[in-house]
Amino acid sequence: MELAWATASSNEKFTVELGMVRDIAEKDGEVSLTLALPLRGIPASIKDYLVDRLRQTVMKLGAKAEVRIAEMNQEERLAFLAMEQVNWRGFG
Repeated sequence: MELAWATASSNEKFTVELGMVRDIAEKDGEVSLTLALPLRGIPASIKDYLVDRLRQTVMKLGAKAEVRIAEMNQEERLAFLAMEQVNWRGFG
């Protein structure tokens, strides 16, 4: 699945680079992955947007997607915030 992300849009790649996507596994045409959010209180509209974009990306690869939600730990959150601050490109 790692190589398949090469076909993803820049936003999905950026989400992966920020450490927000992990535990990617593929079995029998279904991809499961975890979306790790930096904060528990992320607005539902943002969470839903991210989940939808990940599902669409996986569907373009010809697979169904199961997206689990998790919260980053403190170390992951600090790394995320440092990278996000330097590289933020916005949604779109």
